[in-house]
Amino acid sequence: MNRRSLLAASAFFARPIWAKNELPLARTFLGEAKWRKIVSLAQKENWSSLAIHERIIRSALELKGTPYVGFTLEIDDSIESPSVNFNGLDCWTFFETALGLARMLKQQKTAYTPEDLLKEIEWTRYRHGKCHGHYLDRIHYLDEWFRDNEKRGNVKNITRQIGPVVPLKGRKIDEMTVLWKSYRYLRHNPELRLGMAKIEAELQQHPFHYIPKANVAEVEAQLQNGDIIGIVTHKQHVYCSHVGLALRTQDGVTRLMHASATQKRVIIDDSISGYLTNFRSHAGIVVARPQ
Repeated sequence: MNRRSLLAASAFFARPIWAKNELPLARTFLGEAKWRKIVSLAQKENWSSLAIHERIIRSALELKGTPYVGFTLEIDDSIESPSVNFNGLDCWTFFETALGLARMLKQQKTAYTPEDLLKEIEWTRYRHGKCHGHYLDRIHYLDEWFRDNEKRGNVKNITRQIGPVVPLKGRKIDEMTVLWKSYRYLRHNPELRLGMAKIEAELQQHPFHYIPKANVAEVEAQLQNGDIIGIVTHKQHVYCSHVGLALRTQDGVTRLMHASATQKRVIIDDSISGYLTNFRSHAGIVVARPQ
């Protein structure tokens, strides 16, 4: 191998793991000015000294008011890459971005780069914490996200610990394959649908328990800032239809903070139990506590 080839090989292997088959930073990291503002505030206020649940909520509060934008992860026709968009969030990317910021800020540095946050996003967004540029590397269902991240010590599923649970029975997980036209990658790559169907079939082998809506008010006192609240639905094809964060406000109410499709922005909503009663389709909650 000549010197030029050695240099090229060295440059390739020196790239961060998320860059194996990545899109350019201009596509994967949007709203850098807003990100830098949050990081500057975090450094000034020494967020790194806070517990992770407080770092999550500090980060989430800085995202309040961000416009709701659906399908913010569908950024290419074929290449999957860790991404962040501070200009627009959906329910998944809201909680995930707040968590990623909290994890990143634990590492005290004089200066952070977009790649620092993208590494944290990769670690929680993708199965086993690895993205190899393939759409099916990504975890697409919240119940699997809970399991995969719990196995790796990122969160603990505390649903059974805090309240009475009931099993969800007679429900298929097949939203991605049924509604494939809604997903850019699945539209442009029909071969992915078979792989997605296999993933969905495997997910259905795992028991799923949740706290019913009628019991949520009695467990709210056990929730803490930054708990990840999965909203279980009565609708077919999926277990959880929405997700947000628990936020205990100064009035002592444990509220749902989330990217709201109806309000078109990131908001601090009603109490979690109150929010559930506003929608007939909501069945209850599951809860993961970041570690």
